[in-house]
Amino acid sequence: MQGRIIKQISNDYTVELETGEKVVCKARGKFRNMHVSPLVGDIVLIDYNNKYILEIEPRKNELVRPTIANIDQAVIITSVHIPNFSSNLLDKLLVTIEFNNVTPIICFTKLDLIDDSYRKEIDRYIEYYKKIGYKVYLNTDESIKEIFKDKVTVFAGQSGAGKSTLLNRLDSNLNLATGEVSEALGRGKHTTRHVELIPLLGGLVADTPGFSALEFDGMTNEDIRDNFIEFNLYRQDCEYSDCMHKNETKCAIKEKVESKEILDSRYENYLKFIDRK
Repeated sequence: MQGRIIKQISNDYTVELETGEKVVCKARGKFRNMHVSPLVGDIVLIDYNNKYILEIEPRKNELVRPTIANIDQAVIITSVHIPNFSSNLLDKLLVTIEFNNVTPIICFTKLDLIDDSYRKEIDRYIEYYKKIGYKVYLNTDESIKEIFKDKVTVFAGQSGAGKSTLLNRLDSNLNLATGEVSEALGRGKHTTRHVELIPLLGGLVADTPGFSALEFDGMTNEDIRDNFIEFNLYRQDCEYSDCMHKNETKCAIKEKVESKEILDSRYENYLKFIDRK
């Protein structure tokens, strides 16, 4: 029988069948020999009587952190206050999500906790990300409810950024655990202990453990460059077809940064990413 893994706790995988029935299964030992493990989001074939996962259908994508497969879109929860806004983390998430063929959506939280001058700065970022083609929401926008229908959505972002709080606002019946943010550390307690797909507004959504560190697993510098989406609008005007937009002359990207058509922070983060050691 075929179904989708909707929860994993240790070695127990909850598979929702096409009938809606939920079956807790173990993974067959052959997966260890194949160096592959079932993931939440996987479409699988199961032995219904013996409660074993027999096969994993080919994945269209997967993320490592959070560990989940076959995602349509990722909502990046972006706090502007405790934890404070980090364009570096946001751009890391955008680049890695784009690289994994998942549609990123940005949601800013805690805007009610900042003063007017800081809000103007944040608004500048919001307008820029919209301009280059990203969907951007505030956590108070009712229109965000429209994005979940018929989609598998993952929530990503730092601990304490407000993922569980937003999910509870969208559906109060979820009653997900939330935690206070440590002002000293600037990050929250890990209130989500496992990855699970939850029915929400006509789709499935994952509330995942938050994180504050991210690496570019499996990505080359060229991959990083190619997933800064606005760079692709201008790179044909660079003198060199393989321009890395760093030390080259007649670089269209550097010219767009100087003319303020590309946000300074985006370019600065790009340089940090490709110079990582």
